[in-house]
Amino acid sequence: VQLQASGGGLVQAGGSLRLSCATSGRTFSSYATGWFRQAPGKEREFVAAASRSTYLTNYADSVKGRFTMTRDNAKNTVYLQMNSLNAEDTAVYYCAAGTRVTRLHDVSQYDYWGRGTLVTVSS
Repeated sequence: VQLQASGGGLVQAGGSLRLSCATSGRTFSSYATGWFRQAPGKEREFVAAASRSTYLTNYADSVKGRFTMTRDNAKNTVYLQMNSLNAEDTAVYYCAAGTRVTRLHDVSQYDYWGRGTLVTVSS
């Protein structure tokens, strides 16, 4: 499974961006899918994820109410809509997928990772 994340860039505080993650091979409905981010000097952290079967979505407290994760099965793509961005959201964002994920927030449970896309929020 190959994942390709895109959509990062430079945005002013308060602005919005939408990240996309496309997959080849099996459809996203076969996987739990997640978005994680890593800021300079920090560990990779959970942002949002959805279960494989029900697609119930969980969010990190820091992004609740601002970020929305969705999936387009026809396009084999998941999205992360990010609104009201602030400087603390600056990071490289990664999409991930896994078939045996039981804890959506746990970075170690994901088998497949895309190359990150950089989001920079200027204040």
